[in-house]
Amino acid sequence: MKRKPARKTVAKVKKKKVNHKYIFVVGGVMSGVGKGVATSSLGTILQAKGYKVNLVKADPYLNVDAGNMSPTEHGEVFVLNSGLETDQDMGNYERFLNQDLSNDDYMTSGMVYKHVIDKERSLGYGGKFVDADHIREEIVRRIKHAAVINKSDISIIEIGGTVGDYQNIMFIEAARVLKFRNPGDVQFIMVSYLPIPGKIGEMKSKPTQNAVKDLNSHGVQADFIIARSEFPIDTKRKEKIAFTCNVHPENVISAPDIDSIYDVPLNFERGNIGNILLKALNLETKKSSSGLNEWKKFAQGVKNQSEEVNIAIVGKYFNTGDFVLTDAYLSVLEAIKYSCCANKVKPRIHTVNARDFEVRNPDYSILDRYDGILVPGGFGETGIEGKLNVIHYARENQIPYFGICYGMQLMTIEYARNVLGLSGAHTAEIDPKSPHLIIDIMPDQKKKIAEGNYGGSMRLGLYPAKLAKGTIAQMAYGSSIIKERHRHRYEVNPKYIERIEKSGLIFSGKSPDGTLMEIAELPKESHPFFLGAQFHPEFLARPLRPHPLFNEFIKASKKNKKIAIVEGSMAMV
Repeated sequence: MKRKPARKTVAKVKKKKVNHKYIFVVGGVMSGVGKGVATSSLGTILQAKGYKVNLVKADPYLNVDAGNMSPTEHGEVFVLNSGLETDQDMGNYERFLNQDLSNDDYMTSGMVYKHVIDKERSLGYGGKFVDADHIREEIVRRIKHAAVINKSDISIIEIGGTVGDYQNIMFIEAARVLKFRNPGDVQFIMVSYLPIPGKIGEMKSKPTQNAVKDLNSHGVQADFIIARSEFPIDTKRKEKIAFTCNVHPENVISAPDIDSIYDVPLNFERGNIGNILLKALNLETKKSSSGLNEWKKFAQGVKNQSEEVNIAIVGKYFNTGDFVLTDAYLSVLEAIKYSCCANKVKPRIHTVNARDFEVRNPDYSILDRYDGILVPGGFGETGIEGKLNVIHYARENQIPYFGICYGMQLMTIEYARNVLGLSGAHTAEIDPKSPHLIIDIMPDQKKKIAEGNYGGSMRLGLYPAKLAKGTIAQMAYGSSIIKERHRHRYEVNPKYIERIEKSGLIFSGKSPDGTLMEIAELPKESHPFFLGAQFHPEFLARPLRPHPLFNEFIKASKKNKKIAIVEGSMAMV
């Protein structure tokens, strides 16, 4: 009798669990050198290598969110789908990663302290003594929670401000403790500036050395240094920084000034930072740099256009002291750039101060130089009559016009004044006693204002809208239902909608119940492009997915192309 062959037993090999990884990005020497872009670029590179990445911004200010801060003080307020008002770096994160972020990816000192205090008030700590350790642990909890919610492999956390700022000490302390508890899973990157004083003509590394020592004083050692400077860092400086800052020479990454921020991931990848980072975190490279091919194609497309369009942005948040601030409209500028690339033109942006058109007998002929005019969002009375005058001129002279949020409300007011003949037509925000409140505040918002409830209380975040068939908006989107992000308190007054539409201005986008006006436009037969959106389309514009309304605006501006002008403009690349 034959014996049955013995059954082979296969030993089960347990898959080794890989711990979650954390990369902290801190600033040295001075602010504004590109921590946010560096963080976004690192995320793009690691994502291209096959890892799921989430980006977190930790802002040291005590504001609970960015909503109540002036744009000239802090730059643009970016709004997430949820309606959370955040720092503008969150916009960069979304644009580079091409994905939506959530509330878990953003924190401020104000949020953290408020949570801890509210928890203490409700006996959440069981009567224990509550001190700075609880603040630190709450920061650690939020960082870990963001990783879990996003189901990511790697978290990159940007700590706002610079090393040496007392405001961000608790965030650095939380990062230190996280590395102490998980030494192989945490890396620190310092983005630091190497100045080249004009009278000296030599790149100086001493400020960076001092910044690293400041970081050391908090118990943290930088693992990488991204050396920002006007020119590429030479071998001598790289070796000096490595030796004096206790960093391996290959971990000193040169980051010279470049024309386009969209070249940063490509520059970093040429320095092999992705693979070096993965090695430091004990992770394998899953994909080659070919994962960046689509990004590379976009970055080249931004630079390679020879034909230009001149776009005027008419706003009021441009001046800060003796300098021009464009950060207040950052997402608008980027959205224009993406749609110009899609239309194979290079944008030349002109910042136009609305107050220049409030003087007696303003020179409107200046506006004839522009291929398109855009009035972005804003608040308050300053420059409002100047904007209305510009809108009137654009409508009558067939110049493509795009109004965003306040820009949509103002185009409706201008139309009511000059087409319907409603003298004194205005918005309740500026003139609540106007005989014709074309833009008014909704009842729920009136209650909030009466209670002094201004923080996070506007119509914020993602809302749906229905588009009318055959309109510019509907054809641009290729859909009858859309969802867009909002940030406003005032709406088109329902009392005037029928009169306005009968006179020719179409509300082509409305809330599903038909009560809130989302998009206003003139038909193409009467104007090449005269359209306003109550929402902020710029918040959903992405490099690899430009926004349909910006696409249509740039297309119309391209058709209206004038002789290129250079003075008082900035070429966008």
